[in-house]
Amino acid sequence: QVQLVESGGGLVQAGGSLRLSCAASGGTFSRPPMGWFRQAPGKERDFVAAIRWSGDITYYTDSVKGRFTISRDNAKNTVYLQMNSRKPEDTAIYYCAARKRGDWAFGLEYTTVGPYDSWGQGTQVTVSS
Repeated sequence: QVQLVESGGGLVQAGGSLRLSCAASGGTFSRPPMGWFRQAPGKERDFVAAIRWSGDITYYTDSVKGRFTISRDNAKNTVYLQMNSRKPEDTAIYYCAARKRGDWAFGLEYTTVGPYDSWGQGTQVTVSS
């Protein structure tokens, strides 16, 4: 059973920084693409960032480009989301996602929820103005 566990959420003032982590365990991963999504109250779950298993290709939603950075450490089976210059509109529950079996192909479909088959429980991030 694959398990994704997020950590690092909390309260931060606008302009501050925060780093989220997502550790994967259990099951079998093969070149897993991984991503971060977020869901604000009353809204749908939206894409934030994604990274290919090799770490060399990343995608970001426009609103976080230049502020957020996704990275991964495959030796630790962990993906990170460094969030700088936080804004109140970044307030949401942040979810980590993975596709257990990936390959070299890593297209824009990974900016949607569809390809992912494993999800974390989410971590709350609140940005105060």
